Amino acid sequence: MVLIAAISIITGGLSCKKYLEVKSDAKLVIPKTLGDLQAILDDAEKMNFSRSPSYGETSADDYFLPEANLNAFTQFGQDLYIWKKVDYRYQNDWSEAYLPVYNANLCLETLESVERNAGNGKAWDNVKGSALFYRSFYFFALTMQFGHVYDSQKSAQDPGIVLRLQSDFNIPSQRSSVQACLERIIGDAGDAVTYLPDFQINTLRPSKAAAYALLSRVFLYMRNYEKAADYANEALKIQSSLMNFNADGDILGLDINVPFRKFNKETIFYSEMISSFGIHSPSGARIDSILYASYDTNDLRKRAYFRVNGKYQQFKGSYASATSTLFSGLATDEMYLNRAEGKAWMGDLAGAMGDLNTLLKSRWRNTVTFIPMVASTTEEGLQKIRTERRKELLMRNIRWQDIKRLNKEGANIVPARLYKGQLYKLEVNSPFYALPLPIDVIEQSGISQNN
Repeated sequence: MVLIAAISIITGGLSCKKYLEVKSDAKLVIPKTLGDLQAILDDAEKMNFSRSPSYGETSADDYFLPEANLNAFTQFGQDLYIWKKVDYRYQNDWSEAYLPVYNANLCLETLESVERNAGNGKAWDNVKGSALFYRSFYFFALTMQFGHVYDSQKSAQDPGIVLRLQSDFNIPSQRSSVQACLERIIGDAGDAVTYLPDFQINTLRPSKAAAYALLSRVFLYMRNYEKAADYANEALKIQSSLMNFNADGDILGLDINVPFRKFNKETIFYSEMISSFGIHSPSGARIDSILYASYDTNDLRKRAYFRVNGKYQQFKGSYASATSTLFSGLATDEMYLNRAEGKAWMGDLAGAMGDLNTLLKSRWRNTVTFIPMVASTTEEGLQKIRTERRKELLMRNIRWQDIKRLNKEGANIVPARLYKGQLYKLEVNSPFYALPLPIDVIEQSGISQNN
């Protein structure tokens, strides 16, 4: 079994004394070969499953908690729900997401001592590209959550996350700027493209399509719509399949509690959110009533994504395999929407609406004529695309980053929650959009806390 260092050492800058005092174990194996490194990256429990940060989903506005459900949580959970700054410790989003970062760094460092040759070239490239992708993927998820929204005038000064680029836990942790974080994320994902194959044996492994899709997601967050569309296009050149919600082998049944197959044809890269706090878990959370009402009766997503629970609707439309597990990976539906939004920004309304209608028609009841959406202005096109984006990609930890970027453009999205007769709002300029870091990380590393 390959030795994986304790994540709290790696990410929080913890004192290493107690770890150095642990006696050596003869069973420990130090990774040396390409096979060892690929095995580390193929450990889905540590690299894919329940690793993506989810505090952003907890803070977003696609769901609410009925008061009885919220009262079942401790004061800590209730404070989270109303966007009150709380002190929290390990185990959390920070620690869980930095474990795959550590593994990626370990693989990249070890790979330097493995010669690439004609016999091992493909395997060597796969390790290199996969490690770069994982580091980029989790750095972005953390930056989107804990860093301020991208601003070309301010991001060189705004604090982002800790860019751990080595596996040595003795190196002190320091926060990098949001600009530096995004540059590293783009650099790693761009380098991954050059090493990865178009497809992998399964979507737990990163592919070239996944690296392109990640770049599209990053540039959309940065409001660089031309590059977001370009990279979405590159991803869709490789993988463009959409499920037909009327009949498809990847749809187990629109009305059952788990309607979609895990690793379905839309999945480009598979990952899951950690449920650090449990507030947004589908078992207790209910979908915003206005959002639910926005689905047309003939839109099959209304059946595939939701089921009645009491007076309200519960989300069930994750591309994962359990009702309690939320998909956070990359998929073709997101890429169609990214490309559509980018095209609209660049004035290609016909192309933008073409992408949107391709997606929507695959979700429409085939016994009723689908009337394609049209737009006569950029503003109208963007409004329709963004409305459908929210309806398509809910509960994937994408809404939080969308709120942040759209508010930079004047969207004035103000999430609001009612609890015990009081209305709580998260105003546009609230510092809470850069979510608070775990207090134990602050205490043990000395890095700055978000305001």
